[in-house]
Amino acid sequence: MKRRSFFKLGILGGVGGTLASHNLFAGNQPKTTKSINPYNSGKQPLVLSTWNHGVAANAGAWDVLSKGGNSLDAVMQGVMVTESDRSNRSVGISGMPDRTGHVTLDACIMDWEGRSGAVAYVEGYEHPIQIARQVMEQTPHAMLVGKGAEAFAAKLGMPLMKTPIPEVEKEYKEWIKSNPELIVKPIINHENHDTIGMLAMDSNGHISGSCTTSGWAYKMAGRVGDSPIIGAGLFIDQEVGGAVATGLGEAIIRIAGSHTVVECMRHGYTPEEACREAVNRIIKKNKDLTGLQCGFIAMNNKGEYGYYSVYNGFNVAVRNEQMDRLLDAPFDRKW
Repeated sequence: MKRRSFFKLGILGGVGGTLASHNLFAGNQPKTTKSINPYNSGKQPLVLSTWNHGVAANAGAWDVLSKGGNSLDAVMQGVMVTESDRSNRSVGISGMPDRTGHVTLDACIMDWEGRSGAVAYVEGYEHPIQIARQVMEQTPHAMLVGKGAEAFAAKLGMPLMKTPIPEVEKEYKEWIKSNPELIVKPIINHENHDTIGMLAMDSNGHISGSCTTSGWAYKMAGRVGDSPIIGAGLFIDQEVGGAVATGLGEAIIRIAGSHTVVECMRHGYTPEEACREAVNRIIKKNKDLTGLQCGFIAMNNKGEYGYYSVYNGFNVAVRNEQMDRLLDAPFDRKW
């Protein structure tokens, strides 16, 4: 079932519970919420990822975690599954192009030691997440972009691939004919700006995260969203936990979304409360919320996790030793 159809069938789970006060954000307290199974007792292996394509991605990550592997390897292997999915139109080489017909990819990765690497505006490589990891491990830099990132990937011996793929190129040519002004607006819960974002905790309690996307379909050439930006699309601090964002990147960047979630957890918010606080900030800072879907997932270093979104329809894939499920996220507004 396509994701856009799946969302229409989603039913929000129960919302309730009791919330302790938080003095740091006096006057702007999160409302009472309760996640479905928010605990991952004993710091056992856990993986969370965004959207329904996260189920397959989690399987890839779980293959690493279940064998005692570390969370960094897990979050890379997990999202690579989505990057290679030729049916996915928002991640990897099968993603939608920009207005000029170029499929440009963004990705970042971060581990429990605070190391990170990112690439943006990369064309012709199937796994930008692998390039991002090599930026982290082999260079003194935090991010490489465009031709420089592509030259780095070529030096590593990564194979080039032709993009867009034939099916996407056909759709693009049809779009060009019907959109002479080359204007496209964001659509809630639509493949034109979705991401695969992933968080994992391994058996040592170490948390890592990854994020990868082809970005907003038919975006202006040169546009980069939140996904490769540490602190916006992804942030990890082992002293606290980690968070990943998805949705309209421009809105997420403007509040340093994932960093905001982690800092809220630092000051006592549960993962779900922290995600909700980030959503509330987005709502407050945008006069027009038309088409503006954003969602966050988070886990803390105790193994608790949560998620929240602006609108209904955002779902989260969760896998640990007890469960392997796709869950509907609590939300602020119904569309």
